[in-house]
Amino acid sequence: MRRALDALYDGCAALAAMCMVALLVMVMLSIVGRQLNFHLPGTDAYAGYLMATAGFLALAHTLKRGEHIRVTLLVSALQGPARRALELWSLAAASLLVALLAGYSVRLVWQSHAFNDVSTGNDATPLWIPQLAMAAGTLVMLVAFVNEWVLEWRGLRQAPVRDEPLRNE
Repeated sequence: MRRALDALYDGCAALAAMCMVALLVMVMLSIVGRQLNFHLPGTDAYAGYLMATAGFLALAHTLKRGEHIRVTLLVSALQGPARRALELWSLAAASLLVALLAGYSVRLVWQSHAFNDVSTGNDATPLWIPQLAMAAGTLVMLVAFVNEWVLEWRGLRQAPVRDEPLRNE
C-alpha cells in the first residue's frame, strides 16, 4: 500500500512539473507572439489553467515531503502524549477541512458540467475540464492527510528527512 500511495503522490508531482513546463511554453508563446505580431487565442487562459493544475496536483507530494508551511511553535514545546494528541488533532482537523474542500471541488466540477459552463475568454473552454485538476488534487491531498493521521495514530509516522535546515521566518 505504501508503494502505491507514494507512486500516486509522485505521479501527481510529475504531472504538476509537466504543467509547469507547459505553462512556460504558453508564456513564451505569448511573449514571442507579441514580438512577432501574431496572437494565439487562449494562451493567457491556458496558462492560468496550467498554473492552477500544477498547484493543486503538487499539494499531496509537498505534504508528504514536509514542505507545507507549519506553525510548530506549540507542537515543538510539547513532548510525549501531549504532543502526539496535538498532532492527531491537527491532522484530523486538516483532514476534515481538506475533505470539505474536496467535496466542494468535486461538486463544482459536476455543476459546471451539468450547466455547460464555459470560460468567458475567446477560447470558450468548458470549465469542468480545468476544474478536474482541482478536484483530483484535493482528493489526493485528502488521501495524504488521512494517511498521515493513520500513521500518527498507529505510531508509525516519521518526520521527513530534509536536505536543508529548517527556515525560521
